[in-house]
Amino acid sequence: MVASRPVNYLTLTVSSLDGLAHTVDLYLDVNGSLCADRIEKASITGGTIRFGGCDGVRLTNATPGARVLGSSGDNQRIDWGSVYLLALSAGAHAAVDSNLLRHAFCLTGLADLPASAQNLYGIRPEQTVGAISRTLKVGPAPGSASAAYILAYDDLQASINYFGCQTPAYCFKDGATFPQMIAQAISGYSDLLRRCNAFDRDLSARAEAAGGSAYAAITALAYRQAIAAHKMIADENGEVVFLSKECFSNGCIGTVDVSYPSIPLFLLLCPELVRGMLRPVFKFAASPVWPYDFAPHDVGQYPLATGQVYGLDNGRYVLESQMPVEECGNMLIMTAAACRADGDYTLARANLPLLEQWAGYLRRYGQDPGDQLCTDDFAGHLNHNANLSIKAIVGLGAFTQILDACQEAARAADVRTAARQMVGRWLEMAQDSGHTRLTFDRPGSWSMKYNLLFDRVLGLQLFPSSLYESEVDAYLKLQNRYGLPLDSRATYTKADWLVWCAALSDDPAKARSLIEPLYRYYQETGSRVPLTDWYDTISGRAIHFRNRSVIGGLFALMLV
Repeated sequence: MVASRPVNYLTLTVSSLDGLAHTVDLYLDVNGSLCADRIEKASITGGTIRFGGCDGVRLTNATPGARVLGSSGDNQRIDWGSVYLLALSAGAHAAVDSNLLRHAFCLTGLADLPASAQNLYGIRPEQTVGAISRTLKVGPAPGSASAAYILAYDDLQASINYFGCQTPAYCFKDGATFPQMIAQAISGYSDLLRRCNAFDRDLSARAEAAGGSAYAAITALAYRQAIAAHKMIADENGEVVFLSKECFSNGCIGTVDVSYPSIPLFLLLCPELVRGMLRPVFKFAASPVWPYDFAPHDVGQYPLATGQVYGLDNGRYVLESQMPVEECGNMLIMTAAACRADGDYTLARANLPLLEQWAGYLRRYGQDPGDQLCTDDFAGHLNHNANLSIKAIVGLGAFTQILDACQEAARAADVRTAARQMVGRWLEMAQDSGHTRLTFDRPGSWSMKYNLLFDRVLGLQLFPSSLYESEVDAYLKLQNRYGLPLDSRATYTKADWLVWCAALSDDPAKARSLIEPLYRYYQETGSRVPLTDWYDTISGRAIHFRNRSVIGGLFALMLV
């Protein structure tokens, strides 16, 4: 409930380092770009407010013709509702005016716009701004003073179009109103701050124990982004639905091969959120709209979860644009992993016919996948993909665990035998000098075999453990300054898969040797963008992706 609130807390603490008394003026503002997709085309109104005993400001998108849930796509912002900035502590001064408020504060120490400042420096007041200022006094003895704020968003209880139903965030599922939610956020601040601080210390200690200080640093970078790239709602049964936005790609919502790389974080901390990723995919795949016997790629385009858009052309799902082996394997692995994490197989039992159908597809086509796309679709179609074949085999192994849990021992034994036979053939086809191939028909090629991870995590023991170590040994020789390339075709890499590969080794020194170049990249790159997962290992430049939930995959080392 708390995680789904559209609320952020900000605490600013001022300390006296010299033992002297100081007076410090603080200023915060929000502008209309937070409630408009294109601020230059929007009409923003605002005013000061008092909410639950707290002073603050509100800005609202009042653009004529703007529609709730009226558009979708990548690199788009919300175009309806209101943004709030509230001061949790007394003594704040709130004002709504223009960008000139910032310059007035520099003169007066207050978020106020006196007549003398109307034409300050000749700056044009192009945007509406809601601002809060206050004064803190610290010292003369060593000490500190703090000011706390809430940044919140009211989307009019219309977060997601979930298969035709305008659906609010999960925290509103029992009928709470926005003012009630804000009141809870205000009253719960002190307790949540205490709990968050304890959680931070624990997670940091666990990360450092798993992979050292460099690893702890990159997981700290990834944690918030991996969660924030989702919206949490409740379905018609009141159960969690956790929908990702495929940022900086095409804006798909609930993308299966975006969920799959993200799940190490969620399996580690809250497996129910992985089930929340799976529910909408099962719902869509079971509908008459989906025509194929393999799993779909997505359930819409954010914020419209109304049916797959990837590969859709004039109402027809183009087969060549699908990811059949990829998504079947992903759904089987994610379902088994989520159920196994806390022992609750209810979701798997309810969807056993679909899971069996997808497992059948992998048995028929997974050994040597044809000319298909995989999750690394930016690299194009690839025939005889050895890593994709691993996914098919591990997917079948995952299905045996589901069958075992459903008391289907005979069927489980049959699938397990088939998976083991596929492993034997895979080892013959993929082996090369000192490593395994990118594709079965390309001697001298190589690729990350990140899909081996869940053979290890689920304890399937399908592939020999010696394969893990020999692969990692080869990777260590193929690294560049900023890490291991994705495969032999190019020098770019994927950060999530890189950490999955590090998690294959039983040797902590080898794992850290793969992790440290990734840390070096994040430390040294000139691409100052929200955390990217796709970058060049030589130049250190971000290729394209940023802000994506897949960065939850950096927790793979902790998951193992």
